[in-house]
Amino acid sequence: MGIEDILMADESLFQNINAFDPDYFPQNFNYRDTQMEAMAMSIRPALRGGQPSNAIVLGSPATGKSTSIRKVFELVEKTSDKVVCVYINCQLHTTRFGIFSQIYKKLFGHIPPETGVPFSRIYDQIMKDLQKKERSLVVALDDINYLFQSKNADKVVYDLLRAYEEYPGVKTSIFAILSDLEFKYAFDKNVNTVFIPQEITFPLYTYSELEDILRDRAKAGFFPNVLPDDILEQIAMYTEENGDLRVGINLLRSCGNIAEADASRQITQEHFDKAMESLVSVNVFETLKSLNDNERTILRMISDYEGIYTAGELSELFKQKTGSSYASFNRALDKLEFVRLIDTKFTGKGVRGKSREIILRFNPDDYAI
Repeated sequence: MGIEDILMADESLFQNINAFDPDYFPQNFNYRDTQMEAMAMSIRPALRGGQPSNAIVLGSPATGKSTSIRKVFELVEKTSDKVVCVYINCQLHTTRFGIFSQIYKKLFGHIPPETGVPFSRIYDQIMKDLQKKERSLVVALDDINYLFQSKNADKVVYDLLRAYEEYPGVKTSIFAILSDLEFKYAFDKNVNTVFIPQEITFPLYTYSELEDILRDRAKAGFFPNVLPDDILEQIAMYTEENGDLRVGINLLRSCGNIAEADASRQITQEHFDKAMESLVSVNVFETLKSLNDNERTILRMISDYEGIYTAGELSELFKQKTGSSYASFNRALDKLEFVRLIDTKFTGKGVRGKSREIILRFNPDDYAI
């Protein structure tokens, strides 16, 4: 098929290609009722004029945290106009002004001017509006660890949760969302006096749950009979191995695009194999970009060594090279195994047979570490 044919072809395997977008809001959102109920219970007092509770929302990437919160927020705002719910992606908005600009936009329908208006005036307008209309404010700070990295977390949380001191009657709460389970957050003591959260944990999806979710997404995105069950099962298995639902959703889209370019009315094994070849390289590249300094150092040490390290040997060298602790080494090694960049294999040697060999799962010559 030529370029013009690809661009002009009317027939498509996709009835809704947007169903494979990262921000797609699925109609059927299953297996997170317990977590959504906990969120609703935190917000429920605000519906009756009370104080909503704070929460730390914990879970690996792509376990439904953001979608759950957005679903709950949507239901809350359908139920009552007395609660304002604001979802903020802290990867995009990392400054104090940026965070409160998003809250301002939710209240007044537009972003405040970026220049010429002091932060104090924006803050005052937000709080006085809540005070006047007797509305509670619930703010979800997704990937809040980015606020710690920009050194704005304490100030943002303090400004939100201690607003009642200057604006009596204003009730606020925060849902702090963490996908980096290794991240250790620590607020200033002045913040800790008001941020006393409950923990809401999102476990990894099981294989059967992943298969159901991917089947629902395929039904929403493809026309009937485009995706055979055996291909769906392979996609679900690969998704479970990677522990990231987004991998499976991207794989569905890639399979569809390749089959469509091949003028096929159904996704075949050949299309799946081609999609896998392209996806693996992209996944490794994106995963490498997400590593911290310790994880990257360990990976370089493994890739530069011609033999096979044991965990004990590598930990000693890592400690000499960086001065970091064994605990830091073990956390980094566990993370590298979790994201499927390495495998560890017990050798039967060492203390109680616990010695592990470390094996790379990719060719380091193909990627810049």
